[in-house]
Amino acid sequence: MMKKNRIVFIIYLFFCLFVSRVFAEETLTWGDCLAEARKNNPDLIAAQETIKQIQADKTITASGLYPQIDASMSGSTAKTSGSTADTYSYGVSASQLVFDGLKTINDVKGAKENIKASQQAYRFTSSNTRLSLRTAFVNLLKAQDFIDVAEDIVKIRRDSLILISLRYQSGLEHKGALMTAEANLADANFELSQARRDIELYQRQLTKEMGRKEFKPMVVRGDYVVSDQVKVKPDFDEIVKNNPSLLEATAKKNFASFNIKSAYADFFPQLSASAGADKTSAHWPPENNGWNMGLAMTMPIFEGGARVAEVKKAKSAYNEAEASERSIKDAALVALESTWVSLQDTIELVDVRLKSLDATQERAKIAEAQYSTGFITFDNWIIIQNDLVVAKKTYLNAKANALLAEANWIQAKGETIEYVQ
Repeated sequence: MMKKNRIVFIIYLFFCLFVSRVFAEETLTWGDCLAEARKNNPDLIAAQETIKQIQADKTITASGLYPQIDASMSGSTAKTSGSTADTYSYGVSASQLVFDGLKTINDVKGAKENIKASQQAYRFTSSNTRLSLRTAFVNLLKAQDFIDVAEDIVKIRRDSLILISLRYQSGLEHKGALMTAEANLADANFELSQARRDIELYQRQLTKEMGRKEFKPMVVRGDYVVSDQVKVKPDFDEIVKNNPSLLEATAKKNFASFNIKSAYADFFPQLSASAGADKTSAHWPPENNGWNMGLAMTMPIFEGGARVAEVKKAKSAYNEAEASERSIKDAALVALESTWVSLQDTIELVDVRLKSLDATQERAKIAEAQYSTGFITFDNWIIIQNDLVVAKKTYLNAKANALLAEANWIQAKGETIEYVQ
């Protein structure tokens, strides 16, 4: 009876461990990762806050076009020659910019271009975040599948060692063959252990890209189908028009052009109007009414060449922005064609690796039968087995590389994290 209870307890313990492991590992699809990263990735949050700051800067700049109104209230006591005098007052004053050579208007237009630049910078961050997220997802998917490949390779090496050991004990094989088989098995076991360690590393990378604050084990579910492949060569000049880096550079160039106009405006007089009303008296509440209004103009005469230098600086900044825009466009076009070519190559390579795997598997079956009957030597057989091991790993790598090439192509097109494929 005690033995039966012990068996039941062991089965129950095993069941609890199995269930706890199943529920401990969360299963995520690519769509799940995208949705979580859109909300929680810190780089995206920081880029969004940058946009808000620049929008606030534009509001601050535009405030100079509106009336500036202030209210004041004061009370004081002064003693002179033995007498004391009290003074109380309150009032309101206003000023309005009338003309400044369109400087403030151009500053506002430049601020609008700054907002556009920050929005495109956000798109660039979003595009890079998507690439990093997809890379982490694919790496974890590949690491999970490599466990099965590594276990299969361990089985191949173990079976080989058993066969060689029997032949060695029978005097049909030399010790070098036995030691080689033992080394191959040790190498396969190492790769399996390494693959299991890599799982947590890639889990942590995916956790980071999703923006999670706490780490917990997870598994990802997906396939190796490239959905964004382009069979016909696309129009790169048309695609590049939507590139966030190029659009950001264009906005910065436009901002620089408004800066030139703003610098020229400093040569014009600045005209402003002011008005105010107040009440003042020696007791509270004040009873004596007062008012004022006027115009004020300031005109630059000589400032040691500072304004001329500001114009030269603004023009140089525009030339720099224009050159940067052209450089970014050229680089984006090269990146588009490079990633498109790479995508086509990796897609075709998957089929090549699959055919190679099928061929080596068939060849390995025949070779094992031939070696067991002494028809071929160990040296010939081990070469065929090594080819099989390599083919299994390279086929998985080819499938994963195709997904990574697709991710790079999507990033080169300027797609953001909202792109669901």
